[in-house]
Amino acid sequence: MKFTVEKENDNIYKIDITIPAKDAAKAYDEAARRIAQYVNVDGFRRGKAPRAVVERHVGTERIKHEAMDSLMPKAIAEAVKENDLDVITQPYITKFEFNVGQDLTAEVKVETRPEVVLGDYKDLNVEVESAQVPEDAFDKALQNILNQYATQELVVDRPAKDTDIAVIDFEGTANGEKIVGGDAKNYPLDLGHSNFIPGFAEQIVGKNIGDEFNINVTFPAEYHDEKLKGQPAVFKIKLNEIKERQVPDLNDAIEQKIEPFKTVDDLKADIQKYLDNQKENSNRQNSENAVFAKVIEAASVEIPQTMIDREAESLTNDYKQRLQAQGLSWEALEKTQGAESLTDTIKEDAKVRIKNSLVIDKIAKAENIKLEPQDLQKKFSQLGAAYGMNQTDLMKQLGKNPEVLASLSQQALNDKVRDFLMQKNTVKFVEPKKEKVETK
Repeated sequence: MKFTVEKENDNIYKIDITIPAKDAAKAYDEAARRIAQYVNVDGFRRGKAPRAVVERHVGTERIKHEAMDSLMPKAIAEAVKENDLDVITQPYITKFEFNVGQDLTAEVKVETRPEVVLGDYKDLNVEVESAQVPEDAFDKALQNILNQYATQELVVDRPAKDTDIAVIDFEGTANGEKIVGGDAKNYPLDLGHSNFIPGFAEQIVGKNIGDEFNINVTFPAEYHDEKLKGQPAVFKIKLNEIKERQVPDLNDAIEQKIEPFKTVDDLKADIQKYLDNQKENSNRQNSENAVFAKVIEAASVEIPQTMIDREAESLTNDYKQRLQAQGLSWEALEKTQGAESLTDTIKEDAKVRIKNSLVIDKIAKAENIKLEPQDLQKKFSQLGAAYGMNQTDLMKQLGKNPEVLASLSQQALNDKVRDFLMQKNTVKFVEPKKEKVETK
């Protein structure tokens, strides 16, 4: 076997491969025999038809492609290894000449990893603004816990307030037609935290029990139902009940056994611990991001357009799936942000992700940072916990999704490199800069 490698441009290499006629003919015969095993040829038992009969039945081109599938992977792998090419995509055959009895020649294109030039990534001194806990965070956290033990008491002597829960019957119409799913009986609507159409809950405030009235609203332009996007609608409302939340005081809540706390001091200590942990986690995350940003800024790499286009396509597909899960459409987002602006944003995001990944891989190689079984095990555990899956079921699913497994491996490597960078660099926490207040 012979091959020559030539760099065409950027990170694209052309490999010319020549496979001796003897080896090519052998692969062709073996391919014909394999095909004969699963095709029916009149007058012959399966697998017993001569090669000439198989050729007439399926055509020589099919046999050649079958032979190429067995020959080329090994040939390409040898060429890549011998020339130390760091291939990042599946190689593809651009042309070939395959005549039985003659040498097989093929031209293959491969895309290699762009060269990354690292700047300083160790012994850095990085200043990071210390995470701040809002002054009212403790009180809000305590109040949220008390709200969980609130009761709902019927109100009969006043109109609805914006903090009440209104129990209503409603029926909606748009463009003279009844809205599918736009009606309900005795629906409890939290007037202060409504996820209904904007303006819906506000028009119930001030109404009394037994009132029947209409509400006029307009569906959002990005609404998931195409027929209702931006359309005006009318809802007939009947207010059946008004309920007011009664929040217990702290001592009463403890008596109701807020698990696992037995005293008010125990509960307050736990809240403070939570806030302290939250601050610590924020500081750790901000530190990692600040150090990594310094390392990325100091590194340089020319990213080929082909890589950007692939990553942008992947990001676009990911965004579309997320929008669909939220009941939104990609077309609506394009109208809101502009198709060209959205495309440019995605391509910039793609560049950032690619550079981050390339720099991480370069540091891992330079420092001999490798994944160990326990690194992947940690990721499996995190994923299993997130989706409520046991280890066996998770591994079965990952076996069916090699792309997910590859992504987890990359994430695990990212974590190890980030840990390495935190160990090799110094972070100093400083007080956040106060915003200047302009005076006239």
